[in-house]
Amino acid sequence: MPPASPRSARAPRPVYRCSECGWTAPKWVGRCGECQAWGSVAESAPEPALGSARTAASPVTAPAVPIGRVSAEQALHNGSGVPELDRVLGGGMVPGAAVLLAGEPGVGKSTLLLEVAARTAAKGQRTLYVTGEESASQVRLRADRTDAVHDELYLAAETDLGAVLTHVEQVRPTLLVLDSVQTIGASGVDGVPGGVTQVKEVAQALVRVAKTRDITVVLVGHVTKDGAIAGPRVLEHLVDVVLHFEGDRNSRFRMVRAVKNRFGPVDEVGCFDLGPAGITAVDDPTGLFVERHHGRVAGACVAVTMEGRRPLLAEVQALATETGADRPRRTTSGLDSSRLAMVLAVLQQHVGINLSKHDVFASTVGGARLTDPGSDLAVAVAVASAHVLTPPPLGTVALGEIGLSGELRRVRDLPQRLAEAARLGFAMAVVPAEPRDSGGRGRSADRVVDGMRVVEAPDVTSALRLLGLGGGRSARREPRALELVEGGEDR
Repeated sequence: MPPASPRSARAPRPVYRCSECGWTAPKWVGRCGECQAWGSVAESAPEPALGSARTAASPVTAPAVPIGRVSAEQALHNGSGVPELDRVLGGGMVPGAAVLLAGEPGVGKSTLLLEVAARTAAKGQRTLYVTGEESASQVRLRADRTDAVHDELYLAAETDLGAVLTHVEQVRPTLLVLDSVQTIGASGVDGVPGGVTQVKEVAQALVRVAKTRDITVVLVGHVTKDGAIAGPRVLEHLVDVVLHFEGDRNSRFRMVRAVKNRFGPVDEVGCFDLGPAGITAVDDPTGLFVERHHGRVAGACVAVTMEGRRPLLAEVQALATETGADRPRRTTSGLDSSRLAMVLAVLQQHVGINLSKHDVFASTVGGARLTDPGSDLAVAVAVASAHVLTPPPLGTVALGEIGLSGELRRVRDLPQRLAEAARLGFAMAVVPAEPRDSGGRGRSADRVVDGMRVVEAPDVTSALRLLGLGGGRSARREPRALELVEGGEDR
């Protein structure tokens, strides 16, 4: 036998792989070249060579047919029993779909999915809940507290992928909940549970089970300190639906937001209230973000933001106090600090409200987070009102994005926003002026929508003047009573 060539006898070179994103390098580096994570690159087993052999043809599972003959009944939505979650999913769970629910620790992911599993079991559909983070007795205690105990709800505590697949064979559920995908390990696969290789193998196996058995699989995913889903990016590509569960630890309010959805819209959000007795849907969350004042209050204004396709009203509060510091403070809570800085610059340049010697504090009520540029005008009204110590008219909402030249830009879904404000009993809305045609014609600058007066303003100066807050260039005034723009009685 001839001796082996040096090339064939040479051992395969090691591969260095990032545990965060799966990026590979021929040598060790301290920082990942893809996700820029430090200390995440470690040596792993080399990938087997593909060789030059070509893949042979194999039998097909089903013959190809014209698309018009394919039945769509199996892809219809089945209600999960939680209406707010069904809203985000586009109508409910789809058989054969793989759903990934990610969120920060303690936000309520397990509580929500246990409620979904219990509601599904209550409809007579067998459900399997597999936990890899808790013991079965711990999940049972939560089920007792939230009244989620049903005969069709099966519970298993496993951390091995093979054991999970065995439970699926024995129970044959219609819904499988796995909490969480980072705690399950596959034997015979390199790496530890939660690593790139393990998470990819577990996700691929469960997606295959979902497609071949028409089982809805819901996976719980961890997030990194930056809020991104932990594990390889391919995990989000494998599943059909990616949901983010958001919420502030200091608030009971929770939101489920769709990032990817092959069976429905990706601009919907679901609202929930996390309490001691479990998690409940919130059909009208506006009351959580609007403070009920007994009278007019300086430094407060209500904005109407869009969360997906749902309009939400949130109150913005501001406080401006004189300071002797060289660099005044700009503190925000629930607002973008850069947007506040831009609004303050516009107020100083175009309105004459100089806050260079004032500390400015701006926040939202109830832990709401306003990222919609349409809330700029409400922030400007709240700051101007706090500066001149004059409250805006009671029952007023402000909508509009502020440009750097002081103009008010139109916002999307304005009719829906106005309808929601009118439904909640607000008396007046200040909105950007509609553009006029070549003949100078346009929508009336003052109209009534569902009993609410709508006043248009072309710029922020006009909007503040309409609300009686346009005296920013003069000295600060003491609080005084304000009437509505046309001398209406206070509401």
